[in-house]
Amino acid sequence: MPHDHAEHLSPSGHPYRPDDDGPLSYWQVMEIAVRELLVEKGHVTPEEIAAQIEAMDARSPAQGAALVARAWCDPAFRDRLMADASAASREMGFDIGALHLVAVANDAVTHNVVTCTLCSCYPRNLLGLPPDWYKSRAYRSRVVREPRAVLAEFGLDLPPSVRVRVHDSTADMRYVVIPDRPAGTDGMSEEALAALVTRDSMIGTGLPRTPA
Repeated sequence: MPHDHAEHLSPSGHPYRPDDDGPLSYWQVMEIAVRELLVEKGHVTPEEIAAQIEAMDARSPAQGAALVARAWCDPAFRDRLMADASAASREMGFDIGALHLVAVANDAVTHNVVTCTLCSCYPRNLLGLPPDWYKSRAYRSRVVREPRAVLAEFGLDLPPSVRVRVHDSTADMRYVVIPDRPAGTDGMSEEALAALVTRDSMIGTGLPRTPA
């Protein structure tokens, strides 16, 4: 399969995306080369790649929010979730593949926050695409060294009595934070509770919405 990189060269000779003035990074160039090689060898088709990208882009935090809402409403499910979050997710019909998912729960004395110091490992199946700040070097390094300062920049000022625990994701293991259930939500349905759960609250950089 012929390569068309030469059609997208900047004046300096670096390839760039047609919709971006900046040059591609080393890893982006490698991704293009590997993808084109896989297509050329017949392992995948461009249509299969496009379909997978569309499926990934369509993911949202909705499944994670439903997981949290079920844990808030069902103590037995919460116990199963804390013991084996992967199995509990599959119990709800969520396809997380071979992912080893670990649930960590906030309470009155502990606040959990998730990062990936090595790259940007993230439970995309449950939370959708990671935000840009989660992938940034600044967040990945600073949240480990000074988590309270980072959380304060997100508008989350925790009292000194609350311990902050930072969890470092890996290529084989992802974390999801189960935030504290907001006050004033007694009697709300799972669907209504799920609408209060934000993506950031499941990363640990935010809290659930409060009911109107």
